[in-house]
Amino acid sequence: MRTVSDDDSPGVGPTADHERRALAGGARRVAGVDEAGRGPLAGPVVVAAVVLTDLDKVPEGIDDSKRVKATDREHLADHLMATCDVAVAVASRTRIDRMNILRASLWAMSRAVACLSAPPDHVLVDGRDVPEGLPCTAEALIGGDARSLSIAAASLIAKVTRDRLMERAGLCYPVYGFESHKGYSTRRHFDALNTHGPCPLHRQSFAPVREQQLALEL
Repeated sequence: MRTVSDDDSPGVGPTADHERRALAGGARRVAGVDEAGRGPLAGPVVVAAVVLTDLDKVPEGIDDSKRVKATDREHLADHLMATCDVAVAVASRTRIDRMNILRASLWAMSRAVACLSAPPDHVLVDGRDVPEGLPCTAEALIGGDARSLSIAAASLIAKVTRDRLMERAGLCYPVYGFESHKGYSTRRHFDALNTHGPCPLHRQSFAPVREQQLALEL
């Protein structure tokens, strides 16, 4: 079964309401799923799937990763990875270019769920789309990282994991500044693209990268 929901009251912040509802309906394991990195011009998409082991002992501060300070994100993500059932999947730049960004993200969501230590009984996914091939019922929550604690936890882990990957990429390709902008469309990034052209981490299917590549070939 697949459902899509956007009917929660805005501004409340993530709660365990959706998780508790699924548990009350018979589920024993509820996974939250979210991604980081759909928008950048370079690097992978990273997806995390998280089963919170005890909804009554969730650390304070879990929220949509965009609303959490970087240092707090690091601390929370490390704590969650040490205490919860967590799986992470990465869709490479090559896969993104081959499949398109949406399909690559959904592929990574399915992979992350499949890599949990045990199959969940219900999955909460941020956004409008539910990936195919899940082993259980699933619910797409629009703005889910601000509504569901499990999804918010997944958003923190996905963001921190991707940021760390892009910081390493900055060491491999220092002229692009990946360690600072993480592959997003900043002025520094565009200046580097204009000067040096794309590197192997740039998404060739994204218009600004494709146009820059064509300009270099003229």
